[in-house]
Amino acid sequence: MTGEYFLLVCDDIPHDVVLTDPGVQVLDVAQVVRRLTGLSLWRSKVLATRVPATILDGIPEEAAEAAVTALRAAGAQAEAREQPEPDFLR
Repeated sequence: MTGEYFLLVCDDIPHDVVLTDPGVQVLDVAQVVRRLTGLSLWRSKVLATRVPATILDGIPEEAAEAAVTALRAAGAQAEAREQPEPDFLR
């Protein structure tokens, strides 16, 4: 084998959930971050206030969109971003 790697078309591209603005109700957003990540409330609040913050990384697209929806429902601005292609595939 020549050491080449291939990304299959059926592979789900991993996504990151990025919090871009916690909004005015930071504690509500921190509670959503806590539910999504399993962190303590204090650490979730710290993470929510240091934007832009990657809340989740390397998750499937459906899970990322669900997390973004939950964060937006709490008053935050968030987005799901595709992870860049690994260097060894270029």
